[in-house]
Order: sequence, then C-alpha cells, then structure tokens
Amino acid sequence: MAFARGDDAEIYYEVHGRGTPVVLSAGMGGSGSFWTPQLEALARRHQVILYDHVGTGRSAAGWRSIAGMANDVASVLDHAGVDAAHVVGHAIGGIVGIELALRHPKRLRSLVVVNGWGRADPFLRRCFEIRKQLLNQSGPQAYLRAQPLFLYPPQWISENIAHLDAEEERMLRHFPSVATMNQRIDMFLAFDGGKRLAEINVPTLLSSARDDALVPAYLTRELAAAIPRARVHEVDWGAHAFTVVTPGVFNEALLEFCNEVDQ
Repeated sequence: MAFARGDDAEIYYEVHGRGTPVVLSAGMGGSGSFWTPQLEALARRHQVILYDHVGTGRSAAGWRSIAGMANDVASVLDHAGVDAAHVVGHAIGGIVGIELALRHPKRLRSLVVVNGWGRADPFLRRCFEIRKQLLNQSGPQAYLRAQPLFLYPPQWISENIAHLDAEEERMLRHFPSVATMNQRIDMFLAFDGGKRLAEINVPTLLSSARDDALVPAYLTRELAAAIPRARVHEVDWGAHAFTVVTPGVFNEALLEFCNEVDQ
C-alpha cells in the first residue's frame, strides 16, 4: 500500500502481482476494494493497481472534477513507476477512464468501460435522482440499504443477504460525506463525451449486463457507436455489479482482451 500525490491530495493505492500493468477504477463508491473479485485472477498475470478515489476510502477528503480524477490516475501511475496500463473502470470509473484516454492517451495500453455511458439519458437521471433523494432526505444508511436493489439481481440479493448486511455496516463506517456524494453524482450525470469520444484511439472494450436496471445496456451500445473500433462484451445476467455476481465471466473476458492487446 502507498500514497500518490495528486493535485495537493493524497491518493491511496495498492499494487499486486507482476506483469503488464492493469489499473482498476471503481464506481460511485470509489473504493478499490470493489475489485476484490477480480484481484486474484488478474494478479496471476498482471501488475494490478487498485486505488481509492479522492473523497472516498483511504484517500484524502474532498472531491474532484472529472479532469482532476483522470489526472489522479496519471499521478498513481507515476508514483507506481508505470508508463502505460490497461485502464479498467466501472460506471463512473469508466468515465474517468474515458477522460484519461482523451487527456493522456499515452498512459493507456487499452480502455475497458464496464456498465458505463457517454451521456446520461432520462432513465439514468431518474435513477440517480431517486438515490440522491434517499441520501439527502433519509441519510447514508437508507442510501446504502437501497443500494443493492440498483446493483444486483433479485435472486442474488436473496441468496446473499447476510453478506450484504455485513457489507452495509462496513460501508456505513467509511461512507463519504453527503456533500461529496452529491457532488460526485451531479458531476457524472453532467458528463457528455459528445464528439470527443471519436478521438479515443486506444483498444477499447465496453462490457455490460443486459439485465442492468441502473445503467441499461443500450447506453453501452450507444457508447460503442461513438468510440472508433470499440468492442462490446455483453452478459445475460448479473445486473449493474455483474463483476461481483459472476466474476469468472468478467475476469475471463478481461484477461482475454488484455492478452490480445499485449500480443
């Protein structure tokens, strides 16, 4: 574990394994621990870098613009002595990856966006408006209590309820400030890649779940139409956090893609 210095804020990160570097950027929660289901499989072949977004986890408090968050990834790579990495981002972490590809393209060996979007549509906005109302009117515990309903398939929730209850308690102890969460939600809903997406010139994999009820798979298909030569990988089941629900399926696709790029 180590701390990189990025724009006057300390960024917590960890490095595991050896091989071609892969940096993993989490979604709204911001914690590198989101990628625990990927860590063992990836670290057998790659140098895996996990980090906590500024304002979350063990990184400094506060918040960043999307450009600032992209710069933070570059700072982590600098501190870890990495010139270029496969950059993998889930949801808003994917948007950070997109911004990095536009601002610092030489720092990416490839880009992988999981359940992401290039522009929020009315459905996605409504989902996040509801989540903000829960957070602001009922508090972090209510927000976290409802979170699995947006992330996981119903049956998986039922079968893993004890784990989810324990995870809720852990996340509540480390929950970012309400102001930080509001700023993060507003910032990523405002993101619009627009015509800039056509400038992305690194190998790109866009992965999504057809049963994602938070960020529908059609948003991934729209993103694919905007990024030159982007490849789409869809799974049938697993919802928004299918990397947690069916990690083996995602890990296999990710490893295959990285290996192809590294050839």
